[in-house]
Amino acid sequence: MFLRTFGWSFAITIAGLIAAGLIWGAEGFGVVLILSILEISLSFDNAVVNATVLKRMNPFWQKIFLTVGVLIAVFGMRLVFPLLVVALTAHLNPATVVQLALDSSKTHDGHTYAQYLEMANPAIAAFGGIFLLMIFLDFILEEKEFNWLRWLEKPLEKIGKLDALSSVIALVLLALSARLFAGDRAETVLLAGVCGLATYLAVNGLSGVFESGLEEQEEAEHEAERKGKSIVQVGGKAAFFLFLYLEVLDASFSFDGVVGAFAISQDIFQITLGLGIGAMYIRSLTVFLVRKGTLDDYVYLEHGAHYAIGALSLILLASIKFHVPEIVTGLIGVAFIGAALASSMVRNKREQALEGAEPAES
Repeated sequence: MFLRTFGWSFAITIAGLIAAGLIWGAEGFGVVLILSILEISLSFDNAVVNATVLKRMNPFWQKIFLTVGVLIAVFGMRLVFPLLVVALTAHLNPATVVQLALDSSKTHDGHTYAQYLEMANPAIAAFGGIFLLMIFLDFILEEKEFNWLRWLEKPLEKIGKLDALSSVIALVLLALSARLFAGDRAETVLLAGVCGLATYLAVNGLSGVFESGLEEQEEAEHEAERKGKSIVQVGGKAAFFLFLYLEVLDASFSFDGVVGAFAISQDIFQITLGLGIGAMYIRSLTVFLVRKGTLDDYVYLEHGAHYAIGALSLILLASIKFHVPEIVTGLIGVAFIGAALASSMVRNKREQALEGAEPAES
């Protein structure tokens, strides 16, 4: 299973690094390798959260996630999306933006492409920060089968029964971020943050269609067979909304990596290749977690990933004014997931000990 799941990732890594060496030499080879490692280290929590969604999708859509989804993640979010952000925030002609991106030394009004992208960071951080914050809040405020930090999660579950509480908290934090961090960019930050909230509510609402579809799975299958439709079509229509949710989620996670990558390289193609290789591993890891049933075996992993998301959302909002090193972001995510994994292993051993003691007591 391991080779089958990660096979394409290994192949693309080898091909990508060889291409980097041939095109840019040893220095380019090293830059692409570093960018790949950076993307992987920043996105462990992304893989775990993706797995919680992907496990509800059928094998067909899991393959779509690994194929079409990867193309969107690599070329859409790591290449095209930054170009669009620069064009919109800097009010530049798309052709001008492409020219700046293709030549890292070229300037327009005294600014390079990397500098324009850095100037767009407040809007990017507000959008991604609020989107990720909503994911964290909706998780921490809902009732869960298992509680990791019980002293914190139980009280939050009680107040989480208030309607739209997560949206209220997100809007309050957005207003504070705009007031404290944005300065003369407050209007831009507020608009971007509201767009992030609206996007989350929209895609999360659409993904709810799949939840209702699960409840009617047997009826849908019977109806599909009667009409000559395949169950893949029925499942596909519902799973499509979850696929959209995963793509927006991936975009929110990739923001800090794309902006931070320019500290390592000014070449947009090196950045796209390096981050793309890393994104491929995250996709493969997501599928591996689903097929191995890791989230069911280690019940606190999902908690750790969501705490990491909460931390990342706050870091993004703080980055509107302050620079936070990418290594800090990555280490925080790894720390939360590592702690959750360790807690899950302790719990599993305790459960096994209790199960082993029951026959002896009887």
